[in-house]
Amino acid sequence: MTAEGEPSHRTDPHDGSVHAKLNWLRAGVLGANDGIVSVAALVVGVAAATAETGAILIAGVASVIAGAVSMGLGEYVSVSSQRDTERALIAKERRELETMPMQELAELAELYRAKGLSATTAETVARELTAHDALRAHLEIELRIDQDDVVNPWHAAGASAMSFVVGAVLPMLAILLPPPEWRIPTTFVAVVVALALTGWLSSWIGGSPALRAVLRVTAGGALALTATWTIGALLGVAV
Repeated sequence: MTAEGEPSHRTDPHDGSVHAKLNWLRAGVLGANDGIVSVAALVVGVAAATAETGAILIAGVASVIAGAVSMGLGEYVSVSSQRDTERALIAKERRELETMPMQELAELAELYRAKGLSATTAETVARELTAHDALRAHLEIELRIDQDDVVNPWHAAGASAMSFVVGAVLPMLAILLPPPEWRIPTTFVAVVVALALTGWLSSWIGGSPALRAVLRVTAGGALALTATWTIGALLGVAV
């Protein structure tokens, strides 16, 4: 508590490390959500067409493997591009500091003046930060980059693939464990509950209204399951 009785803000997520953790958590929730919906939609479609456990199992396992690999590769490519861009910007800023230090100092002071500091204070801040770590000072205020926290594509790929697999476990168990006549209803219920949980968690992470997020993901998941069940049932009848 402060002297005025106001709550302390020391636990608020102002630093970059907390924001990075929240971004990873958000990515994990989205990956799990993808695993739940895509795998559930496929196995429900297959189960609507056939009661053969082997066929459902093969389709489900293939979906999990393909989805996890796709998620991992996509994240690796995306984050690799981001990392290459960040490294190029860091190298460019380092060259500019080496070849024209006075211009860079003036630029840094101008950036702080644009943030509302007086000319004198901005000049003082720019000089002190430059003396301490010029490159870090420019990267943080100009590019919002932390040179010690450049993204790792392998970490991102692994987290994305793993979260997809974790999400896919639920529909696989829900479709395989019950008796044939209960497979599809059980999977529907399990998926809707799981999506409601991921929707609530994503809203909590982002600080948005929970009900809207829950309704959005559950409605989308239910629509996907209904569509694939309908197609599977039609194909099953046709065969």
